[in-house]
Amino acid sequence: MPMAPKVEHTKPKSKISSSRKVSLKTLLLSRALEELEAEKQAREEEKVRYLGEQLPPLQVSGLSLEELQKLCKQLHARIDQVDEERYDCEAKVYKNGKDIHELKLKVMDMGGKFKKPALRKVRVSAEEMMRALLGTKHKEHMDLRSNLKSVKKEDIKQEKEGNLEVGDWRKNVEAMSGMEGRKKMFDAGGGQ
Repeated sequence: MPMAPKVEHTKPKSKISSSRKVSLKTLLLSRALEELEAEKQAREEEKVRYLGEQLPPLQVSGLSLEELQKLCKQLHARIDQVDEERYDCEAKVYKNGKDIHELKLKVMDMGGKFKKPALRKVRVSAEEMMRALLGTKHKEHMDLRSNLKSVKKEDIKQEKEGNLEVGDWRKNVEAMSGMEGRKKMFDAGGGQ
């Protein structure tokens, strides 16, 4: 089978020169900067207009004491009303933000693209584990091997040899026969 020559995949050359690209980018950035400035100015004008409608200028000169007190009461009532509206708006914004977050989670769940991260195997000693669980409370050294029963090799050999020694069965039968044999069985049974 003859091998086909390798075809290299390269990007096609763009028809716009690099200097033209740079000039277009600078034009786009300058246009975006102008629009941001215009938007900022429009916001400021809207703010001034809104405050002019909501807060008419106060005229306190030439008012009597009773009229000033009445004006203060009206201003306090207005402040309370605005605070209530602000609190309601903040509550709505918080609730909507929470709803948006829950809906995003539902969309992610429905997508089914969630992958469980691969867990690494980590070797942890008993001391490190106790320190992680108990925090700084755990200061004593914990040696798990000290709690194990110690067994000497000589004891194991004696037990094996003791199990292997089997006496003459006739001696056992003769020792257990008669009344004395029954008495030994009774004593061995724990009925002293």
